[in-house]
Amino acid sequence: MQRYVNRELSWLQFNARVLQEAADESVPLIERLRFLGIFSNNLDEFFKVRYATVKRIDMAGKAGKKVFGGVKASRLLKEITQIVIKHQAESLNILSDIKEKLKSHNICIIDETQVKPEQHKFIKDFFLQKVSPALVTIMLNEVEKVPHLKDSKAYLAVKMRQNVASEIRNRYILIEVPTNVNRFIVLPSTDDKHYIMLLDDLIRYNLDVLFNIFDYESISAHMVKITRDAELEMESDLSKSYIEKIIDSVKDRIDGDPVRFVYDKEIEQDTLDFLLSKMGIDNTDSLIPGGRYHNRRDYMKFPDLGAKHLLYDKIEPLPIKGVKLQGSLLAKLKENDFLQYTPYHTFSYTVKFLREAALDPLVKSIKITIYRLAEVSHIASSLINAVKNGKSVTVSIELQARFDEANNIKYAEKMEREGIKLIFGVTGLKVHAKTCVIERLENDKVVRYGFISTGNFNENTAKIYTDYTLFTAHQGILKDIKKVFDFFEVNYKIKKYKHLIVSPHYSRDAFTAMINQEIENHQAGKPSGMCFKMNSLSDYGMIDKLYEASQAGVKIKLIVRGICCLKPQVEGLSKNIEVISVVDKFLEHSRLYIFENDGKPKVFISSADLMTRNLDHRVEVTCPIYDESIKNELIETFNLCWSENVKARDMAQQDTNAYRAVPSNSAKHRSQFTTYDYYLNASKNA
Repeated sequence: MQRYVNRELSWLQFNARVLQEAADESVPLIERLRFLGIFSNNLDEFFKVRYATVKRIDMAGKAGKKVFGGVKASRLLKEITQIVIKHQAESLNILSDIKEKLKSHNICIIDETQVKPEQHKFIKDFFLQKVSPALVTIMLNEVEKVPHLKDSKAYLAVKMRQNVASEIRNRYILIEVPTNVNRFIVLPSTDDKHYIMLLDDLIRYNLDVLFNIFDYESISAHMVKITRDAELEMESDLSKSYIEKIIDSVKDRIDGDPVRFVYDKEIEQDTLDFLLSKMGIDNTDSLIPGGRYHNRRDYMKFPDLGAKHLLYDKIEPLPIKGVKLQGSLLAKLKENDFLQYTPYHTFSYTVKFLREAALDPLVKSIKITIYRLAEVSHIASSLINAVKNGKSVTVSIELQARFDEANNIKYAEKMEREGIKLIFGVTGLKVHAKTCVIERLENDKVVRYGFISTGNFNENTAKIYTDYTLFTAHQGILKDIKKVFDFFEVNYKIKKYKHLIVSPHYSRDAFTAMINQEIENHQAGKPSGMCFKMNSLSDYGMIDKLYEASQAGVKIKLIVRGICCLKPQVEGLSKNIEVISVVDKFLEHSRLYIFENDGKPKVFISSADLMTRNLDHRVEVTCPIYDESIKNELIETFNLCWSENVKARDMAQQDTNAYRAVPSNSAKHRSQFTTYDYYLNASKNA
């Protein structure tokens, strides 16, 4: 028996859990559409990164072939393709079901064959004014090879059958579907119904306008798209700055090798063959037959049309018990630490902290790590405000945050222009830590305040990602954070930390030592156990330590949202390990590690999952919780999530994503809703 689940296959099973949400009839209809969009977006990124990596290894030849959890690269590529084809077919069936159900709510998604006479003029005018000027149309018969197709852009492959007298009988054309026009076009209605047409179909409806100079007897259009390898290739040109190299690398990504070609399964074979031949795509690439529409990630932005009953009820983010946004957060931190748990709590505390620091005359410096910023970032504007007020502001910004490089580059250039000191991490290491420390001069003495988080300082994702942020005035922890920034600037010196566990130098050994301690405690008859919550668990060394602890009798509870290479509940290997995955309204993103420690629990929040990259190849920060009330709060929120019996999947049955078995007489416990209630009650009793 294999000791581990293959990482890539485990990820596909995670994405299948997202697809389950799209299929779940208890989920509001428009939310189901949006889960389809998330499923599609996830799959795009998977092919750009993970599939591309496996393919590169396979193409490297015998010396480069590796085994992935017992599966060779060539076999793994085929297995991935088979699973994706199955999932794509399921997603099409789900989409069809949702569309039918939307009709009962007077929302009709129509194609070019269903246009009503009263909608005709609107569609023609919209095409001529908004769409036609944005179209890029490539006449394939006239070119020797297909011009470079852009990664993940959607194209309509047009086959025009010309009249016999024409020199070219079949003419093939590619139309790039523009992205600067909303994909979902709300049409006029005269019967109290909402009519929506996808941009692709609006273009199909206007093919006669687009190609009116040709004499043809038939014309058809089918969608295709290509996904390219998204790995950044960094130049070694010493004359270029780091930002310039990243900019060039992001541009080069457009030219990455193709790793997936998705096409409408209804496309004529001669059109498909013509395209593949022109593009030089052979059978080593992943050819995925799909439906009529690609880039279903756009469904993430499907218009709500004012139909609130087809959406999840919006929750009002709550205040933190005993912490008023109207008052001074620094003054509050002098009294005690506090915990922000978004999206249950408002993210405004993070912004307020930085805004207060920017205005406070006694604050002399701000240091912060940034991994992903919102497109319009109040965090960035607060930091710029601070430097305008004479503060020394240092920002460690990760320019290689995958798929957010362009946004981070934009902000890096803006912050640099404003006088903020930028640090671009450490060569060979991504900075994934989420930390901030400010220094304030109080009675001629430097006093530090700051925060450590499990998630990005991003206003948008804070509305849908669950993440813990500890606000603290613990001088020892904050001195350690300052050491992390010192390491960024002088990284040939490895720092020693008294409180924080910092990757890549200390995390593996520290986690190993704490697991060993739980084993020793159990063998000595003392209270033992571990409760971890994370996004992914894939490091074989950590998995082996957990197997060892299980075999010694230590009880282990794991909540793993995504990849889980550990096999739980296996006799003789992992019988004492239970694992669940929760996929629901919010994205479970927080990392929490609890060690029983002989009845005196050690509790940590972290930016790190138990993945090799987090332990050995990134700068990560794991922070201990010393405040007893916050420690208890974290344990209670873990237990709320562990009690989940509606949206929890039993990872002992990862192949099927079976829901956790629940006794018939048990009350339903949906943890994201009960967690909100937990904090709502706390705020009422404040």
